[in-house]
Amino acid sequence: MNTSENPGCKDPVTTPMSGVASQDERHRVLIIGGGTAGIAVAARLARAGQKGVAILEPSKHHYYQPLWTLVGAGEARVEDTVRDEASLIPRGVKWIQDAAEEVDPVRQEVRTRGGLRIGYDFLVVAPGIQLDWDKVAGLREALETEHVSSNYDVRLAPKTWQIIQRFQGGTALFTHPSTPVKCAGAPQKIMYLAADHFRRTGLTERTQAIFGSGAKAIFGVKPFANVLEGVVKRYGIDARFEHNLVAVDGAKREATFENAKKERVTITYDLLHVTPPQSAPDFIKRSPLAWREGPCTGWVKADKHTLQHPDFPNVFALGDAADLPTSRTGAAIRKQAPVLVDNLQAVMAGRPLPGRYDGYASCPLTTGYGKLLLAEFDYDGKPTPSFPLINTMQERRDMWLMKKYGLPRMYWSLMMRGLA
Repeated sequence: MNTSENPGCKDPVTTPMSGVASQDERHRVLIIGGGTAGIAVAARLARAGQKGVAILEPSKHHYYQPLWTLVGAGEARVEDTVRDEASLIPRGVKWIQDAAEEVDPVRQEVRTRGGLRIGYDFLVVAPGIQLDWDKVAGLREALETEHVSSNYDVRLAPKTWQIIQRFQGGTALFTHPSTPVKCAGAPQKIMYLAADHFRRTGLTERTQAIFGSGAKAIFGVKPFANVLEGVVKRYGIDARFEHNLVAVDGAKREATFENAKKERVTITYDLLHVTPPQSAPDFIKRSPLAWREGPCTGWVKADKHTLQHPDFPNVFALGDAADLPTSRTGAAIRKQAPVLVDNLQAVMAGRPLPGRYDGYASCPLTTGYGKLLLAEFDYDGKPTPSFPLINTMQERRDMWLMKKYGLPRMYWSLMMRGLA
């Protein structure tokens, strides 16, 4: 896990545009993105009595994505993961149902796909992450076949369970790209659940489970990696690290990887679960808010403790599109949102920034049906358990129940209401 502050990143070259464009509307605080991060911030601002807040978000539906792993394992219904976006917009906050196309922090303006020019005094950047399906040759076509799926698409998560049920032995292949991804544990969660299902249905002896991962290890935080290495061994999974998926031939059922030596390795599969490469949204990559060079290229710059943009002090960022050196999870956002709101209000009032985010992130790793390893850690890779009286360094059934029932309720009823 990268715990240093944006190593090797270089400052972007920003060129202010001349002139002042006319604006269709202007807001005291504009939030780009109405997903987990955007709604959490908006709800807290609304509770604090902040006026003039608007959310720019095109989607009609809002998803609780962590439950898609259990949808793909037959343990949850996809309809339980969705709500109408309108039902989550806090009272007093304006919803602009449009998508950002360009951000100009010099003019303090966002231009939208629908042609609007929206001005702001303060900007919160929370657009989420982009799934780059086309970065893997043939992947879109392969997803149309009966042997390939991905829990990273709400339309495909139910299909994952269908292909796991139909599987009668052979090679079950699971992938993790070399790029950052939202919920870095998700690619292996479904692998463990599938392996447990194969064990329960007597297919283990007829199955070769392979994990093709672009990462260098099973997990970036050593204490939890030690536990997961034992899970991999228990299921007899062939873990191949620094193997990045580059192509899929759905007709031949072949997946091609590029290894650390830049060699191509092709694996024939009978079941394939793919985690697509991911990146910041394209409009972010083009903007002066993003890093232009170095390992952080394309991600929004943000101080890792205050979440304030170093070049534009009226801009803050959180969530998956920010360059924060921690895992991209909803749990991380839950800790980022109150820090951001406190610091944003301080800037508005001309006060010093009081809030500091320590890099807390959490990854509830399902390691089998009824088993879960709750990995919680900070920027230093230090375990930061929320339940100090129980041992969260082992697989637990109570943590499984928390993921399946407790966390969704907390998300909808508390986090999305600015209460947690």
